[in-house]
Amino acid sequence: MRTAIDAWGQLDIVVNNAGYTLDGMAHKLEDDAFQRMLDIHLVVPFRVCRAAAPHLREPAKRERNEGREVFRKIVNVSSVSGLMGNVGQANYSAGKAGVVGLTKTLAKEWGLLRVNVNAVAFGFMDTRLTAARGTAGALRIDGEEVEIGIPAEQRDALTTDNPLGRRGTAQETAGGIFFLCSPWSNYVHGQVLNVTGGYLGGMTS
Repeated sequence: MRTAIDAWGQLDIVVNNAGYTLDGMAHKLEDDAFQRMLDIHLVVPFRVCRAAAPHLREPAKRERNEGREVFRKIVNVSSVSGLMGNVGQANYSAGKAGVVGLTKTLAKEWGLLRVNVNAVAFGFMDTRLTAARGTAGALRIDGEEVEIGIPAEQRDALTTDNPLGRRGTAQETAGGIFFLCSPWSNYVHGQVLNVTGGYLGGMTS
């Protein structure tokens, strides 16, 4: 937060987008893999929002006393896995489902201060994390190499099951977030925007 304030003088938008996956069937999933997914996908967004709170809420209180309405934005990144579950992702799905609850709670707590809090739930977007396993490389997490990507056959199945017949692009990923950060979304509050191409019926929450 201090880095942002030092660079820009104020804080207007927070996007919680950090994450990775550690997939495994629930009956074989180790405690560490479960906890790490909760930490990065739920605990970190909570701590970021809490740290951002003074920089979002205090200016809003002054503006409210002055009779001015200025909107600030928080966008938390969830997933279709958090809304409907996904085989092999009990840990990831739990974290992303928690993000939805966090989003809706903050929306109720901070709405009067004109801090829009929303989430975006992505389907199969074509990013480094969803590239074919073996081609995406690895991330270094806590000193450990974590292979990223998904099996090629799973990628094909996810594409086939999508009503639009393709994966989402990086630009389309950014588009949902951009909308929720823009003035066009000032009256969109406490919502989960599905950016899934209709995958698994993900047209509504």
